[in-house]
Amino acid sequence: MRTLISSAFVSLDGVMEAPGGEAGYRNAGWTFKGVEFVPEAFEIKGREQEEAAAILMGRASYEAFSPVWPDMPEFARYKDMPKYVVSSGLTEEALVSNWGETTILRDLDEVAALKETEGGPIIVHGSAALNHGLADVGLVDRYHLLVFPLLLGAGKRLFPATDKDTQQLKLVEHAVYSNGLQMNVFDVVR
Repeated sequence: MRTLISSAFVSLDGVMEAPGGEAGYRNAGWTFKGVEFVPEAFEIKGREQEEAAAILMGRASYEAFSPVWPDMPEFARYKDMPKYVVSSGLTEEALVSNWGETTILRDLDEVAALKETEGGPIIVHGSAALNHGLADVGLVDRYHLLVFPLLLGAGKRLFPATDKDTQQLKLVEHAVYSNGLQMNVFDVVR
C-alpha cells in the first residue's frame, strides 16, 4: 500500500488558504509577509520531491499550480512525476500539456484504489476540500506541516470540522527555525 502524505503551509490557527498569493483571499501571500526567509525551514519541500512518486490534487489546486509549476525550477522533479487530480467535473481537455502524465480521478474511492497500487508515496499539495475528504475517510497516512507564526482568522483550513472520533497523530520529526516557523511531521495512528 502506498503512503498518502498531506503537505501544507498552515498558520498557527490552521488556515492553509492562498499561502503563495492566490487571488480571492484577503490575506493572500501570507507566507511572504512578516516572516524572514530561512532556507533550512524549507528543506522538507526538496525532500518531498525526492521521496514522492506521485502528486494528488483537487481541481482548484490543479488549476492554480498547473499554469505555474511546470516552468519553475523549484518544482522541476514534479514535472515528470505522475499527477492525479480528484474532480467530478474536470475534463481531459482542461489538462495542461506541458506537465507530464495527469490522470483525473472522479471520487475518493478511486483515490483509495490508487493507494492500493505499487509505488512510492503520493503527496498532496494545497487542496483544502480534498484534504477534508481524505481525512474524513481515513486515507491520509502522514502530515508534513510548515506552521507559520501568525493568526489569519477566516480562511480555508487544513483539517475538516467534521464531528468524529478523536484521531491520534504521532510526531515523528520536528524542528523550530530562527524565524519562528515550525516543521512538524505527523504519522496518523491507526
